[in-house]
Amino acid sequence: MKLITGISELVTNSDPTELMARPSLGAGDLHTLTDAALIIDDGKVAWSGPAAEADAALNSLTLAAPDAPVETIDLGGKAVIPGFVDSHNHLVFAGDRSAEFAARMAGEKYSAGGIATTVAATRAATDEGLEANLVHLVDQATRQGTTTFEIKSGYGLTLDDEIRALEIIGRHTPESTLIAAHVVPPEYKADPEAYVALVIDEIIPAAVGKAKWIDVFCEEGAFDEDQTRRIIEAGKSVGMKARLHANQLTQGGALRLGAALGCTSVDHATFASDEDLAVLAEAGTVVTLLPGVEFSTRQPYPDARRYLAAGVRLAIASDCNPGSCFTNSLPFCIAVAVRDMHFTVDQAVWAATAGGAHALDRSDVGHLGAGAQADLVVLDAPSYRHLAYRPGVQLVDRVFAGGELVADNRPQH
Repeated sequence: MKLITGISELVTNSDPTELMARPSLGAGDLHTLTDAALIIDDGKVAWSGPAAEADAALNSLTLAAPDAPVETIDLGGKAVIPGFVDSHNHLVFAGDRSAEFAARMAGEKYSAGGIATTVAATRAATDEGLEANLVHLVDQATRQGTTTFEIKSGYGLTLDDEIRALEIIGRHTPESTLIAAHVVPPEYKADPEAYVALVIDEIIPAAVGKAKWIDVFCEEGAFDEDQTRRIIEAGKSVGMKARLHANQLTQGGALRLGAALGCTSVDHATFASDEDLAVLAEAGTVVTLLPGVEFSTRQPYPDARRYLAAGVRLAIASDCNPGSCFTNSLPFCIAVAVRDMHFTVDQAVWAATAGGAHALDRSDVGHLGAGAQADLVVLDAPSYRHLAYRPGVQLVDRVFAGGELVADNRPQH
């Protein structure tokens, strides 16, 4: 058991039901406590609340085993937030596209065609090379405070390459996504329907038990709405949950299609009409915005105020990938979301934690209420607001996942 004290601010994101029973669990959109403490037992949050109540809570929890050891960790006035939930990542790939990025920054418009470069490199890579790169990127993101990852396939685009990607992903997260329908590979450019048939008839059946999610890039130059519908329905028919890349480059019907198909989340949503937002709000579909993509492609930033005013629930994710957004830092994404997407700081932090959990249909992460996984980030700052207030500064002091220290960025003397 661990008792964490000396917390200047604790973001709990507590469930409203829990708050009704315990009003002391915090105030505001993030249900924040000042001068707080946290008790962890068996990898889960056993209690969180005001520091003045911690001793009584600890005594109550240890009645059955009063002599059990308790490790006390005094943070000395640092803020604590839930671990970030990054619900959109493409981490199984090989190759480098920095030249493409530099050309785009020099004025070349981004298009989906650059994916073919990564496909060629990924197909040629060894399993060991692909997994080593994934582990490296996950470790980087963990040190930035991410404790839950969704990871997609999508750079192999053959039966064997998509399945090996899912097998690699499955060794590192349960949130595995099949996106064989990322783009039409070069060998099928003359006959895209033949590739759609391959995805539906061969790749999806082979991915059963390996992919939790099915995803499609529904966009000009990738897959149209009819193809998207058939692929998503094929995945759902074998038990996969649905999510969708929608309206990244153009204003189309993909967002409404995602709602109609029962997608848990529609991602990108850079272009969204009032009608799109009304349909998504009615369906309860999470919209996952990806600030790093707009930063890296100079696409227009969506205005989060419109989405929230329409009643849409938002998540923020990194979309770490080698082409349109090669960042895996959710603190950076939060800062961009606040500065350029008009999130408040509280809204952005919620979207990168609890919002990401909703985008993954998870209730055990993204918050620090009783029973949650003890995934938490200690900030080298007195308040979570510093995540946007001090952009580009390494503010993550320590990261705990399941109650265990998994990253320590403190200076080593």
